[in-house]
Amino acid sequence: MDAAGWDERYRGSELVWKAEPNRFVEEELSDLEPTGRAVDIAAGEGRNAVWLAERGWDVDAVDFSAVALEKAGRLAADRGVRMRAVRADLSAWAPDEASYDLALIAYLHLPWTAMAQVLLRAATGVREGGTLLLVGHDASNPERGHGGPQDARVLYTVEQVADIWRPYADILRAETVTRPVTDADGNSRTAVDGLVRAVRR
Repeated sequence: MDAAGWDERYRGSELVWKAEPNRFVEEELSDLEPTGRAVDIAAGEGRNAVWLAERGWDVDAVDFSAVALEKAGRLAADRGVRMRAVRADLSAWAPDEASYDLALIAYLHLPWTAMAQVLLRAATGVREGGTLLLVGHDASNPERGHGGPQDARVLYTVEQVADIWRPYADILRAETVTRPVTDADGNSRTAVDGLVRAVRR
């Protein structure tokens, strides 16, 4: 889906996603001291970026949907925090080298060549000792889980992500994780995600 398509999806007054942070993002990053700059890559409506700002991070929220970033700004204002909204196409955007202490990528799904570039730029944008975290729908989810993209071309494994980051960072965790979801009929289902956490060398 292009930026116009996401703008249309986000255009309603209600949030498409929840206002609370993703459960895995919260679990993995709650132990970090919020002592520097963070970037939320593909921030959407800002639920993770706002949570990071509430914890004391200096946050840049990057997304190509102007509508999503407007909603992220409203959510931040409602919560009494500030963050910078950066409208950018991730196929072209790159952070300055070693400019962040934390880079978060949550549920970004692009064809692998483009995704690999985003992962590489995230790694080079984090300074030594900083944290890299990716959470996304795992490549096995269409067969083993529920929801998320069904197109294998935009799905990836934790091994693929770890291989991109390994030359730059120590991999602390690279595994599939599950979470409960509800389908359109109200039935309880399980989604299979991938989670990779690393520390920049």
